[in-house]
Amino acid sequence: MLEVGGSSPELSLRCSSSCQHTDRQSTGMGTRTDPGLDFDAQRNKGKALTMSTRDPESEEHAALLNFLVKLGLEELYPNKLSLRSLFEINKNSIEEKAVLSLEEIPWSFLRKLFEINAECRSSIQSSIRPEENIEEDNDLSDEDLYTADYSRDDEVNPLDLIVALFHCADSFLQQEMALKMSMCQFSLPLLLPRGHKSQCTLMLWALRDIVKEWCPHEMSESRGFVEDNIVQANIPFFSFVRLKNSSLSKSQILNHVLSSGQQNCNIFIHRDVEGGAVKREIANGLVEVCWYLPSGGEQLDIFSEPTAFANLRGDICESLTQFNFLFQVSTATFVFLDSVEESEHRILSSLQDVKSKLFLVVNQKGGNAREEMMSVKRLVDELGLPKNRVKVKDQRLKVAEFSKKLCEVIKASLSDVKDPMSIVDMVGIAVELGLSVDESKTDAQRKAAEEIIDDIGVRSIPDYKKLNLTLQGANWKRLSKLEKEECRLKKSGDSGLEDKKCQLQEEKRQIRKKQQNSDASKGMKTFIKCLSTSDKVKRDVFLKWMKLKFNTHSRVELSVLRHKFKEQCEKKEVKLIAELDQALLDSSLGTEHYMREMGLIYEFSTSSSTADEISNLPGLVAEMLLDGYPLELLDGDASNVPERWVTDVLMELHKKVGQRSRLFVLTVLGVQSSGKSALLNTMFGVQFPVSSGRCTRGAFMLFLKVGEDLKSELNCDFIVLIDTEGLKSPELAQLEDSYEHDNQLATFVIGLSDATIINIATENSTEMKDVLQIAVHAFLRMKEIGKKPVCHFVHQNVSSVSAHDKNMADRKHLLDQLNEMTQIAAEIENKPSIKEFTDVLDYDMDKNNWNIPGLWHGTPPMAPVNTGYSEAVAHFKKNLLQTVKKDPGNEVSQIPEFLEWMKSLWKAVKYENFIFSFRNTLVAHTYDNLCKEFNQWEWEFRKEILTWQTQAEVEILNADNESEVETWNRLVGGKKSEVSNKITDQQTKMTGKLYDYYKMKGKRAHLIEKYKEDFLNSVKGLADEIKRYVLAKLDCILELKLSLKKVQDIQREYRGVIEQKVMKLLSDCDASTLTKEELTQEFEKMWAEATGNVSGLRERDIAACVLRQLRKDFCNRNVNEALKKVTDLKEMGAGPFKTKHKHVGTFLQKFKDTCIRDLQSVADRIIDSCTRFVRDKVKTDGDYQDSFTKDLLEKIDESLKQGYTHHKTNIKFEIDLKLHICGIASREFVKMHKRFLSDNNPHTQLEKYKTQYLSDFLDLYQKQDDCQRKANNFVQSCIKPAVKQFICGSLGVNIVDDILTGSHSAEYSSRTIFQYNIQKELLLQEDFKSFLRYITNYESYVKYWIFEQILQKMSEDKTLCKLKNNNLQFIDKKISEAIDQAAIGEDGAPLPDNKESITTLISNMRKHLVKDISLSVEAEETTLFLIQSSCHSFIKCLKISMKELKGQLEEEFSNSDDITETLNKLPIKPQDELFKRVFGCGRQCPFCKAPCEAGGKEHKQHHAAIHRPQGLGNLRYDSSKKLVDSLCTTEVHSDRSFKKPDTKGEWHPYKDYNKYYPDWIIPPDRTIEASDYWKYVLVQYNDRFAEEYKAEPADVPEAWRGLTKEQALKGLRDAFNMK
Repeated sequence: MLEVGGSSPELSLRCSSSCQHTDRQSTGMGTRTDPGLDFDAQRNKGKALTMSTRDPESEEHAALLNFLVKLGLEELYPNKLSLRSLFEINKNSIEEKAVLSLEEIPWSFLRKLFEINAECRSSIQSSIRPEENIEEDNDLSDEDLYTADYSRDDEVNPLDLIVALFHCADSFLQQEMALKMSMCQFSLPLLLPRGHKSQCTLMLWALRDIVKEWCPHEMSESRGFVEDNIVQANIPFFSFVRLKNSSLSKSQILNHVLSSGQQNCNIFIHRDVEGGAVKREIANGLVEVCWYLPSGGEQLDIFSEPTAFANLRGDICESLTQFNFLFQVSTATFVFLDSVEESEHRILSSLQDVKSKLFLVVNQKGGNAREEMMSVKRLVDELGLPKNRVKVKDQRLKVAEFSKKLCEVIKASLSDVKDPMSIVDMVGIAVELGLSVDESKTDAQRKAAEEIIDDIGVRSIPDYKKLNLTLQGANWKRLSKLEKEECRLKKSGDSGLEDKKCQLQEEKRQIRKKQQNSDASKGMKTFIKCLSTSDKVKRDVFLKWMKLKFNTHSRVELSVLRHKFKEQCEKKEVKLIAELDQALLDSSLGTEHYMREMGLIYEFSTSSSTADEISNLPGLVAEMLLDGYPLELLDGDASNVPERWVTDVLMELHKKVGQRSRLFVLTVLGVQSSGKSALLNTMFGVQFPVSSGRCTRGAFMLFLKVGEDLKSELNCDFIVLIDTEGLKSPELAQLEDSYEHDNQLATFVIGLSDATIINIATENSTEMKDVLQIAVHAFLRMKEIGKKPVCHFVHQNVSSVSAHDKNMADRKHLLDQLNEMTQIAAEIENKPSIKEFTDVLDYDMDKNNWNIPGLWHGTPPMAPVNTGYSEAVAHFKKNLLQTVKKDPGNEVSQIPEFLEWMKSLWKAVKYENFIFSFRNTLVAHTYDNLCKEFNQWEWEFRKEILTWQTQAEVEILNADNESEVETWNRLVGGKKSEVSNKITDQQTKMTGKLYDYYKMKGKRAHLIEKYKEDFLNSVKGLADEIKRYVLAKLDCILELKLSLKKVQDIQREYRGVIEQKVMKLLSDCDASTLTKEELTQEFEKMWAEATGNVSGLRERDIAACVLRQLRKDFCNRNVNEALKKVTDLKEMGAGPFKTKHKHVGTFLQKFKDTCIRDLQSVADRIIDSCTRFVRDKVKTDGDYQDSFTKDLLEKIDESLKQGYTHHKTNIKFEIDLKLHICGIASREFVKMHKRFLSDNNPHTQLEKYKTQYLSDFLDLYQKQDDCQRKANNFVQSCIKPAVKQFICGSLGVNIVDDILTGSHSAEYSSRTIFQYNIQKELLLQEDFKSFLRYITNYESYVKYWIFEQILQKMSEDKTLCKLKNNNLQFIDKKISEAIDQAAIGEDGAPLPDNKESITTLISNMRKHLVKDISLSVEAEETTLFLIQSSCHSFIKCLKISMKELKGQLEEEFSNSDDITETLNKLPIKPQDELFKRVFGCGRQCPFCKAPCEAGGKEHKQHHAAIHRPQGLGNLRYDSSKKLVDSLCTTEVHSDRSFKKPDTKGEWHPYKDYNKYYPDWIIPPDRTIEASDYWKYVLVQYNDRFAEEYKAEPADVPEAWRGLTKEQALKGLRDAFNMK
């Protein structure tokens, strides 16, 4: 029974209404669980109710539970379905599958709803309905619609589904669902039927987030609009309800009313929509609301002002509380009926203000129409309703026509509205009626947000921000400007560049200090406190309230500013546009500003003073990232990245996910207000802010978790979305630095991304060209630094069903524009080889272009989202993710790598020349790792060929001395052919290794793709170099063989004479008996007579040979006249070489002093290097060969080319330098030749064997057994030299192997690490001479350093002795095996035991050892002269002698101390091999002389990790003669200029240095401290360098003087990225 309490609007309900309940609990904020909830028990209870007295409340709850079970949602009830869970990227979220079961319905609906697909309500039935039941039953009468139950169990009414989902969703998902439904122009739940332990709920919180824009007609002239939160707007409110007997569909009528003039849209679900006729199970009692919002067009708009419409589902008797609520809050209530029953009559007659608020809508039908109309008339009379309050629909009147009449009634009512009520104002009435309010549990968080808002007071937002958000104010912006200025150094004023840098660094330090000392405001402390709660729901509610309150507070002011901004843009007042643009920024205040301030509090906190609360902030925000909140990556207001903050937040996230954080990064770029954020929101269901104004600049990132079912396919754990501010439109493009700002932003975010969407939502060619220009420029930069993102062009507002030919024409036009933009960008970046867009990216006209229809279907604000838009976006998303799947080699970054890349990008972006400024630790690591591998492959290549070469040399030396020279030539020719094939095989193998490396996962080789060609060229260059070297060595060994043959021929001749004399003497003495002494005297007489006239090889004129080669070198250069005057080299090179004026090119005469100084330095280095080359040759055994001089002249040419590429010296310099060096060389080669003649003098050789001949003579005379002595002589004279030669031949390779696998291996693993170690040692030694030698004669110092390292390593633990012994063991085993094998004849039987077999034995041994050792034929013939022993005895003695030899050599090695002598004698010098490994190309920076560290030798561009103050490279100022203190890494990014002989004395901008030095990349230092090393060196030795260079000391900045040795060492570590 309903009681009316006087004139009070309060209604107290005492009937068993479906909403009557004493528990006023809300639907709950966030996830709630009830452990006591038993679904089976509830279902059983529901069944029991049908057989006993019905309890409507319990019955209703049981129905809800049964329905949830039917849809498989029981586990998510109540409020357990979170918004975060729907953000996950899994197969369900990207694959459009037909709904095949009831359990799939909710997820299909949600997926399509989050795609803003207006078909989401109607697409939930079709796939699960069997075909035989699809036909409609049209035989039901109107009454049957509400009594017949023809629904099947496999059908669902969309309203029931929506109610169920709102019951299962947490409060944030409810908000998001309401927001998406609102965009689709669906009606929204205002009152939700009861759920678990709750009454019917007013869904205020669920609707809080909806902001709408409309244009009332009074504002249409000014083209203004109203933007407001829909629940706060005071809007006339019309309710539509029905009685039990009502055959007219109020929902259908409402849709007609709201759709007049536009295509009829189903805002409210009705019986004729799909699923609308299915019997409702839980939706009765639901009150839906929608709003009509005018667009300002008088012809188009139905109502001139915003109007709200509510629709109660079910009849009023079932939902009395809802009805009473609606009647009280409504401007008017329309009751639909056919007739009135008694209970309904009582309810309606008890209402107050019926005359002004109640309308009856009567459907007049045939049949019992008279009786029904009488019941209506009685009610009208009792209520005293005027006739215009009763609207009767005649049977003949169509619904559309009747709707128009109803529309007129509503318009008339609107004119009488005095004080419309907002939904927020309805809360009091709801509470009085016993309704639950979903927002009631958020009071604490609301008050906290209001406390912060109230703090603003009457102040303007800009003033408030200055006082309360101080860290992001002027200081932060100034710091950002200083960082850019430091990178560009445009205004250095009177001070030097390095002084300017120091000043900037000092100012930065002062600002940082101020920032560190700044206290957080009260509001900020409250914000951090509320965020720090362990209750995530409270945190999220607080943030939502903050957002809502801030939006409300700043909405009016921003609206006014935007209106002014729009006016000025039309007037093109650039100054006012800039001011208003800044005012818009300053007047924006949102949660993001507080998040930014919080980040800056952490950014500027010091590690020592960081309180626990502050140190916990990164973990707190990491948790928020995982919960779907965005993180500001780039502060667009200040154009800066808070690197420490972003790094620590993401590293905390990395920890929280167990270090499984593979990222696929996706960015969208486009002009502002072109639908970028809407595109991302639609694609992924996320919540990037969509605003018509340019409020917050910069870039935000949002993490979407990838489901387990897709992780392996997508090869990532998260998809990271980066949403950016819009690129400036043409109006804003007029502003200063606009293009630069947009270019930096685009470069930064494209550089971070794996895929980029270029959003083109305009046909404006200027706007489109601007976007394309910026994007193409960024892509070109990425190509140059090794990043290859995927790019998709999305054309919005374009029908996807356009004619194919038109699409192709448009795409071709776009490609033409892209090509044009590419050429412009390539010209700016000085990359002339890039001509087309496809040179920059893999681009396919069909696969990389997407047409997407317009977002709205009709005219906003009443237009729903275009279904074609959401479907096209879903299709695009699916294809985008498919491309990720298709690329199995796609290497994605984990968070640490992403952060490294981010820091490098941001640093490079701040420089004007991005490509040359880019330095990345990841790239450096990857490049260095490949260099290490490459060096290892190179050594394996060299080692293989060197080992082969050693064996080939032995084989050539073992060639039969009696053969013709032609035979030897053929042998060497065959070896050359063999080694050429071997080198080709090794080259192919090494190239294969390189290709394999680039394919390997985990190597990040894609980052260094641009270096692949350099390394391939280096492989080819290495093969060519090795081939030249080996072929030359084979020629040398042939020359040596020929020289030795001459020596051996003379020796053989004299040996023959001696042996004849010995035999004659033996014959003469045989007749008499002589004592040993007498025999010896006879032998001495014979020996003196026989060797008296022995003469050796004739001495050659070596100086003439060298001069002849020098003349050959110049034979084609018209300089023979100059050389003709030179007849002798003896006096050449005797004194120091002096550079003279005649050596300088004529055009360089004005720089003669500088040139002479530089040329002298070059000459000194070349002379030093060549002198060492000559001395190394001379130290080896052997005779002078003309190839030595050829090699020397080639080395001079190479050194001149490397050391002085840009100084065009005249030919006189080259002639004088070569004459000088050849003079030095000739004297050394003469010494070598004389030593060879002396060592191979036949007389000397014969004297060596004198004792042996005497012993043979005595033994033969006395007929004694000479077997053991002969064996000993053979081993000592033949085998020992050969064994020592073998050990020596292999030792060089052994030493290199030992060093590369030992404790010092890291030092030689790459050129970068080698440089680090050598410079570190220099610093620790603190020896000026070493620094000077390193700088002025780099090659010499490196060779010296390596040699010293080898000496040290070989002396540790007798390493050299061990290596020699290893070789000894190897060859001893080989010889032992050879003796055993040689003792077997060709028939497999042992050799006969006679003395003749000894010759066969030795011959067989030679064959078995042909590639290992070379046994001297002369020594063999001499030692085995007239041997009388049997073969078997000789073999035994030979083995004994070999054992003795082994022991003898081991002792010799153990006692040997002179490692230097050993190293100098080695044919393969380990110091040279290690030098080749680490020295590289040998080029030095043209400004500071820092050595190149690039991998391989054939690289196109040189680079060094650390450059130096240029004065260290002997550069001085012309006027003052003071050494230059600035670093080239600073200069090349400044506005300064330089002039050098290379520029012919003209001033040239440093930043364009690559015009003269195109093969050098000089990026900025990796950190400010990176160059501290060389700054420290200059400060320490400033005076001494000046004295050495005959200059004045540099004026070093004062700040440098405070640098310590420890700081220098740290700078070195930073520069080389050493941990």
